[in-house]
Amino acid sequence: RQTEFAPRMSSKMITVLIVDDHRLFAEALEAILASEPEIEVVGHAQNGEEAVEQALALRPDVILMDIAMPGVDGVEATKRIRRTQRRACVLMLTGSNARTDIARAREAGASAYVTKDRIAAQLIEAIRELAA
Repeated sequence: RQTEFAPRMSSKMITVLIVDDHRLFAEALEAILASEPEIEVVGHAQNGEEAVEQALALRPDVILMDIAMPGVDGVEATKRIRRTQRRACVLMLTGSNARTDIARAREAGASAYVTKDRIAAQLIEAIRELAA
């Protein structure tokens, strides 16, 4: 007999890797995701090099990737990740709405694109769609 206190019978957890060079923004993303019981943040990276390493080690369902970072940016990191992990789902995050950034993200293999001003409204749904 299931009660209101019984754990929800759901599909597997959606694992997420957060990649952003701004620590406070990455922490805010994690706080937003913490409110969702089916989403688990499994790692953080502060640049593209770390993102490639973490993606390979952790194999997350979804990678939240900042497009603009020093050194290896999100576009190049996405290309590198997709070369070794064809099924990787990268959700590109950016402050820009420029068509050129959207095109670069798609060409690199990003599965979706969300501008940082729309994160609160679109992030959770985008993660669920990519993981499905």
